[in-house]
Amino acid sequence: MQTTTPSSSIPLFTDELLADPYPAYFDLRRAGAAVHLEKYGVWAIPRHADIAAILKTPEVFGSEGGIALTDRANQEILAGTVLASDGSAHTKLRRVLSTQLAPRAMKALDGRITARAERLADQYTAAGRFNAAALARHVVCDNVMELMGLRDADREVQLAGAAATFDVFGPHGDRYQQALPLASRMVEMLHEQLVRENVTPGSWMASIFEAVDAGQIEEGDAVPLASAYTAAAIDTTVLGLTDSLVQLARHPEQWQILRRNPIRWAIPAFHEALRLEAPIQGFGRLLTKATDIGGVHLTEGDQVWLLYGSAGRDLRHWGDEVADYDIRRPRNNQHLAFGGGPHLCAGIRLAELQARAVLRALAARCTHLALDGDPTRVLNNLLRGYSHAAIAVELCPRASASGEGPTS
Repeated sequence: MQTTTPSSSIPLFTDELLADPYPAYFDLRRAGAAVHLEKYGVWAIPRHADIAAILKTPEVFGSEGGIALTDRANQEILAGTVLASDGSAHTKLRRVLSTQLAPRAMKALDGRITARAERLADQYTAAGRFNAAALARHVVCDNVMELMGLRDADREVQLAGAAATFDVFGPHGDRYQQALPLASRMVEMLHEQLVRENVTPGSWMASIFEAVDAGQIEEGDAVPLASAYTAAAIDTTVLGLTDSLVQLARHPEQWQILRRNPIRWAIPAFHEALRLEAPIQGFGRLLTKATDIGGVHLTEGDQVWLLYGSAGRDLRHWGDEVADYDIRRPRNNQHLAFGGGPHLCAGIRLAELQARAVLRALAARCTHLALDGDPTRVLNNLLRGYSHAAIAVELCPRASASGEGPTS
């Protein structure tokens, strides 16, 4: 066991560190397996192996009451959600989600999502320049709003509320205070709109009421469960897909690898971006019993902050070229951007399906991608990515003439 307790005064949630957290992550990984963050009163867990182990040990590191850094967020925003539940409560909520996101359900969506991606790829690239963030958001939001079965008129409330929810997971501060009303409004909107007469038959929301009627969940579980779709299904995929396009535009040799065989490389290109720039940079857990992490003793009731963004840059796991974007990197889907253990993201297949559809559609149409100016960063307590990323393209003449793409 270490003779001294690793601690740090690093202010993880300032604008400066949110814009570039990686030097701070390096210092935390070097300091220890668990490092006490003096400013926030939690233990940062910066290394890949330790985070992966914690995610697989929910009986010690619980989610209930420990996801966010404030009691108010844990009690008012997260209480009763699948994200912040454990044991049998988590299992019953997760079962409803998993049914809608199972492989068979995703296979049935393939054609619809692919067609939408191809149509929007044509629309966005026609001028020879497009905003990658706008394309990603358009594709993902159209898919998710349709699958959820709620009114399109509520889209802006949901989008603003979903991003704000992740800000609310962070510490008290200006960003937290500004986000709280937006996150609360999204919850209010769900309570107003998530009634049987408003949902589309066969939609995700309809399946929630079917689960209530079947006695699988309680009526009071409906809105907290719906929030898992609104908060988790949109921003993370949008940011991950946007960053994939930014990385491919920065690395033209990687784009050419993908174009030569998009069937093989589209999903690895998405996962490599998730590894390098995790859309969710961190989540909390609450210790239900005392334990040691890498020789550092933690007590029951302590909170840990799992730094997914740091895990993706851990040399111990990824090697010396950890900062390189390489779609051929072996096992790059071992990143922790989707979490792990019982709380492994239920929507991985949907995210992959959407990313694959967009990247393959662009590969069939664009011979080259290049950044057209510096992308604009999102500044959010948890989310990392770009709100705007202009990309210039060279269109494939054959694709323009016939709609065909490169041989794959």
